[in-house]
Amino acid sequence: MRVSREKFAENREKILQVAGVLFRERGFDGIGVAEIMKAAGMTHGGFYGHFESKEELALEVSRALIEKVKIRWNEIIASAPERPLDALLDHYLSRCSVDDPGGSCVFASLAQEVSRSHGAVRETFNDGLSMLVDILSEIVRGETPEERREKGFSTLSAMMGAVILARAVENRELSDSFLYTTRDVLSPANRTNG
Repeated sequence: MRVSREKFAENREKILQVAGVLFRERGFDGIGVAEIMKAAGMTHGGFYGHFESKEELALEVSRALIEKVKIRWNEIIASAPERPLDALLDHYLSRCSVDDPGGSCVFASLAQEVSRSHGAVRETFNDGLSMLVDILSEIVRGETPEERREKGFSTLSAMMGAVILARAVENRELSDSFLYTTRDVLSPANRTNG
């Protein structure tokens, strides 16, 4: 039975969404194509009508998730023009980011795995991280573009590091300390200068 173009596109989007959650929860190597397709409510054989390989799926998912992060960060910043960095910190350094890896930041969920890879997925992550530094460079304090870019790098590193460490520990109090201490240190509201 032939599937309409609309249904084909709908099925492909469903595979991308399901794979995005599962990859963030279990890593690229932690789940197979058969499990992804079953979770999407489709047959394993149907996968190859949409993607040539699991690597192609990982690349497409990475691109889509990175675009989603970009859109979300820009929405958060636009919604709080008087305190854009604080709004972003409130969003990112949250229990939701820690407790729901399948629904949160692709970078915090897959950075370690991507660091052991090469090729298009790694290049996509490189470009995505650079884009986030650019976004942060626009909202952190600094007297020169170079100083703001440096602060963009350090802010991004601290944010992602805090989420990764908060996920790594079982002790809720310690986990919260990683999040909230980092948020307090990075918040412009807690600084009297620069």
